Amino acid sequence: MAATVTRPVIQTGTPAHLRRPVDRVWAVARISLGWVFLWAFLDKTFGWGFATPAERAWVAGGSPTSGFLKGAQENALGGLFGALAGQVWVDWLFMVGLLGVGLALTLGVGLRIAAVAGPVMMVLMWAAQLPLDSNPFMDDHLVHAVVIVGLALADAGATLGLGRLAIVRRNPFLK
Repeated sequence: MAATVTRPVIQTGTPAHLRRPVDRVWAVARISLGWVFLWAFLDKTFGWGFATPAERAWVAGGSPTSGFLKGAQENALGGLFGALAGQVWVDWLFMVGLLGVGLALTLGVGLRIAAVAGPVMMVLMWAAQLPLDSNPFMDDHLVHAVVIVGLALADAGATLGLGRLAIVRRNPFLK
């Protein structure tokens, strides 16, 4: 006879004071990862000098994708990604993705959508860097992709987020 493990069932509508401590940890992880995406969007848009200097900001006519993708030209898939560098439609898709995933994670709404878009972005950025310098296959892009999916599956938007709003509960695609 196999042993069974029981754990408390926490439903989406559970009051905050009855939630488990792990729910708060995952909520902080969600918000933290959301800030990574939002910060990348803001720095590339306005060129605040962290990864993007002011003269290469998107609002100054710079391309948010050209630096990273042109730098990948020597890599295994460099020809493919180098050809995409600086194209207006690629810049827009990338920036909308950064903003959308960042807002979804930070606010705790739309995590299911972010669980598709975020990993697609992360896997593409991972592929642009192949072969990796420090590991045969694993890097932070793949870790972020897995964590984003896990956050959506764990309903991490219901704690410290807007995931418990009535409109979100009525419209599962917003979860």
